[in-house]
Amino acid sequence: MKLTINRNSPIPLVEQIHNGIADRILSGYFAKGARLPSVRQLSKQLQVSPVTVVHALELLEAEKLINRIQGKGTFVYDAPENAGLDTNAPEEGGRHKGKSRQNIHSQGSGPVPLDMPDYLHRSQYLYYNQKPAEINFSLSAVAPQLLPTEELAKSLLSLAQQQPEILAHYGEIQGDLQLRQALSNYFAREKIQAGPQEILVTNGSQQGIDLVARTFIGPGDLVITEEPTYAAAIDVFRSRGATIVSIPMDEEGMRIDKLYEWVDRQTPKLIYTIPSFQSPTGKVMSARRRRQLLELANDVNCYILEDDPWSEIYYEEAPPPHIKSLDADGRVIYLKGLSKMLSPGCRIGFMIASVPLLNRLITAKTNADLGNPLLNQKVILPIFESEHIHKLLARLRPALRSRRDLCLSLLGEHAPPGLVWNRPKGGFNLWLSLPEGANTNDLLMESERQGITFLPGSSCFPNHLAWHHLRICFAHVDEPLLRQGIIKLLELIKQYLEDHHRNKGRTPVF
Repeated sequence: MKLTINRNSPIPLVEQIHNGIADRILSGYFAKGARLPSVRQLSKQLQVSPVTVVHALELLEAEKLINRIQGKGTFVYDAPENAGLDTNAPEEGGRHKGKSRQNIHSQGSGPVPLDMPDYLHRSQYLYYNQKPAEINFSLSAVAPQLLPTEELAKSLLSLAQQQPEILAHYGEIQGDLQLRQALSNYFAREKIQAGPQEILVTNGSQQGIDLVARTFIGPGDLVITEEPTYAAAIDVFRSRGATIVSIPMDEEGMRIDKLYEWVDRQTPKLIYTIPSFQSPTGKVMSARRRRQLLELANDVNCYILEDDPWSEIYYEEAPPPHIKSLDADGRVIYLKGLSKMLSPGCRIGFMIASVPLLNRLITAKTNADLGNPLLNQKVILPIFESEHIHKLLARLRPALRSRRDLCLSLLGEHAPPGLVWNRPKGGFNLWLSLPEGANTNDLLMESERQGITFLPGSSCFPNHLAWHHLRICFAHVDEPLLRQGIIKLLELIKQYLEDHHRNKGRTPVF
């Protein structure tokens, strides 16, 4: 395990050590029952006092992520009868007593040891690699039957018959010019004035986050996010060695007063925000806050990365104008993914930025993959050139609203006391909160046994992990299964809360 700490970070050392170990436990890097390095090992590796390490371990133990057994060591939390019995745990000096799936990979030409330290931040994203389940509430995506697969199939067939030479050509690194022109026209209606030269096509919005991080973020840089935030973005920023500070939200979105408290201490390099139907909470940043955020970025000379996965998926009224539409100084990088509303298979996203910024992002894109597949771009081109996209969205919104309304109705009818939830005005997700002291990671284990998955809320907090939230996506499950799954999940939550109360906070045993 290679942990790194930043002594210039505003995050205390104890918290940094806690976060690094918690990330690796929650992501499965350490199996249940595995023995962690000793206090002496961690103290030596990190060059901190043993007292600092012990304090971090105390926090982990309070969160029930580890067991500390006197005379034996520190172990990832498991059933009491198994704790301390892991024969695959590392000895002093990093040697291993035996083989385990974490340390030996038996495919390919032979066993390859994986105990060499790496620099991956396995913080949250592996939550998406959960067990297969009949009812999948963890995947934030649209059910395939609601997407324009027939239109895309016709486009693909037409290309194969009339333009087969596309298969023999690389695309432009910046993206197909025709598609960028069509996207420029599309966003003119959204009050974002951007010519094709200001648009970069990406392999989904996830690559866009990564390109921004590669280009502008380095070790020790301060990145501001909302709290909670998109789990996979946390991983990307941490991989660059950034210090992540998360700002709480209220009903208007990110609290600008709390943000000013941080920028008075240290100037951020980047503010990452999802202002429209925020992931995972579904909140909408008000027009007033959007202007205030842009003013702050101009004042302190930092960038804003505006991530917009689904602003078109609104159920009552469209969200306020994009922050990018207010940007007169080239301060905002606008990021849009099309997977959520059009085609996960084509894997198309794009960024809009001023030419000086975009040229640097194109360089990063060149280093990453030399450009998106041309075929994928040409497949979706007719939908934008004909402006058929607007008809598709008009068809998608009521279908998803029906699913949202069904969930809200079932929650109102079956939710146990103490459970609260949001009423999203758009997007795909519901954010549920159990009473303080509950742990949805424990709940997930039983839920998976019952064939239901969801995303534990702890994956969405970069620093102070909150354990009592969970996110469910209603867009990926058809209505009969949605009804069945919500009712069953609420029964599990009810049982969990009863056991939790009976055991006075101890981990429930289902």
